[in-house]
Amino acid sequence: MKSNFNDKQIQILKVAETLFAEKGFDGTSIRDISKVAKINIAMISYYFGSKERLLESLLLYSTSDLKSQLDQLIHEELEPIEKINKLIELYINRINNNKGIYRILHFEFSSEKREKSLAAFSELKKENLKTLETIVQEGQQKGIFRKDVIVPLLTPTILGTFFHFQMNKSFFKEIVQLNTEEAYENYIKTHLTQHIQFLCRQGLLPKCSYFINYFSFLLMKD
Repeated sequence: MKSNFNDKQIQILKVAETLFAEKGFDGTSIRDISKVAKINIAMISYYFGSKERLLESLLLYSTSDLKSQLDQLIHEELEPIEKINKLIELYINRINNNKGIYRILHFEFSSEKREKSLAAFSELKKENLKTLETIVQEGQQKGIFRKDVIVPLLTPTILGTFFHFQMNKSFFKEIVQLNTEEAYENYIKTHLTQHIQFLCRQGLLPKCSYFINYFSFLLMKD
């Protein structure tokens, strides 16, 4: 997907990402993007048509290669629970390394009207969800995962927990005693990621496995 954009389009997309993340979609005009990118408004309209289509192109440009990574994960020689753990690591690392685009996703897609207008991106999300469903179904067929798993709720468990932690950064840095930015980032890669993996395993594993899951989580923390 990224190769479908030329250098000029990518320049526009990167400026749009910065401004959308800082000022919000509604607070950013095509004129603002044109001024910062040093590209005339007519050229932006020629490439993208409208601000909504520009936003959709930005989201596809920034997130579409995630699908190929998820597709590769399906075919790896791993047990289903290991695939879930790796999927969570992939999501967390990706979000943490691309905070701008995911800030846009988190805030702009609270609008149902806006989400419906971005059909191509919505289809991409559905495809990514199918990958998660495939992994869960594999675990169910092997008798590892429960049969009553609500797969669509796994994604908000992952993303919601992460975004809450990020949106309350100062609070968590204080109560968890993360005195440097390096300590904060490392905490995300270790403790927060492990916590989210634990939550997802609770939703996937049979009830008789809860205690095993809990003690495994405690051992990982140590």
